Amino acid sequence: MHLVFPAVLAALLFCVGLYGVLARRNAVLMLMSVELMLNAVNLNLVAFDVWLRDALHAGQALTLFTITVAAAEIGLGLAIVLLIFRHRGTADIDRVGRLADGDETAGDGGEQQARDDEKKAVR
Repeated sequence: MHLVFPAVLAALLFCVGLYGVLARRNAVLMLMSVELMLNAVNLNLVAFDVWLRDALHAGQALTLFTITVAAAEIGLGLAIVLLIFRHRGTADIDRVGRLADGDETAGDGGEQQARDDEKKAVR
């Protein structure tokens, strides 16, 4: 098996995932982009395992481990995003500025308080 084809596909998947993490502001889309990046890593692990003809199949075993970690990560991440959406009404990363317990203004009140404190400190 040629190693070039899965390596190029993995690089493309990783680049699409990286673009999604850097360009998107929706938390669910960012989690999906992280999953794309992890799948690109898994594809590389399996491809190199087959190419090297490893007797222990360490690449495939590590792939199973990363799939398990990715499943736990997406479960916890989605639970956190759903809780934030219930309390704030948005899953937009830019609008969720501060995760204070009693602050329901998506960070606006806390930022105003910080500005007022800075003005008092300057005087």
